[in-house]
Amino acid sequence: MPEKTTNLLLAGVGGQGTILASKIICAALQEAGHDVKQAEVHGMAQRGGSVVTQIRFGNQVHSPLFGRGEAQVLVAFERLEGLRYLPMLAPGGTVILNDQAILPVPVIMGAQAYPEDAVLRLKEEAGDLLVVQAKEIAAELGNPKAANTVLVGALAGWMARTATNRLTQAHWLSALATQIPEKHRQVNERAFLAGWEVGRR
Repeated sequence: MPEKTTNLLLAGVGGQGTILASKIICAALQEAGHDVKQAEVHGMAQRGGSVVTQIRFGNQVHSPLFGRGEAQVLVAFERLEGLRYLPMLAPGGTVILNDQAILPVPVIMGAQAYPEDAVLRLKEEAGDLLVVQAKEIAAELGNPKAANTVLVGALAGWMARTATNRLTQAHWLSALATQIPEKHRQVNERAFLAGWEVGRR
């Protein structure tokens, strides 16, 4: 029986490591034998613009793109980005949220207000919400920039807990080894494993 294609959406702000996270995810999926397609949309990253990646995987995937209401999982690297891309989530879909606020320029300039109820709104509208203190976890491990790897670990742990697929922790660690420079690998492995534990709960 053909394996159902799964759609993942990663949404973050420039500088958060969203693209690297997507590369790790794709490498792990390929290690496990999935057909994987990926598409990236880069905003004004240096000014804190949105950076979004669509990933589709399964036995046979013909296009990396999917539409509104078709993502089974949304990995939001920041609260507002989670709200911004919530319409892409399929009914009953899961949001994995980094509980972090990065104020965009209009908010800093006083032209707009940051939605203080972002987490509550995501909880109400998503089928399932996993909140991850990714930046705090990464900082405790010695590198706040590894928050993206914490989120990858949370996704991996959640997938291991909820989904039937071929991915093992070994696939993910192998993918990390191919995508992370050796001098940063140890802290990122620790960050991944910490995220994995959060996702498994």
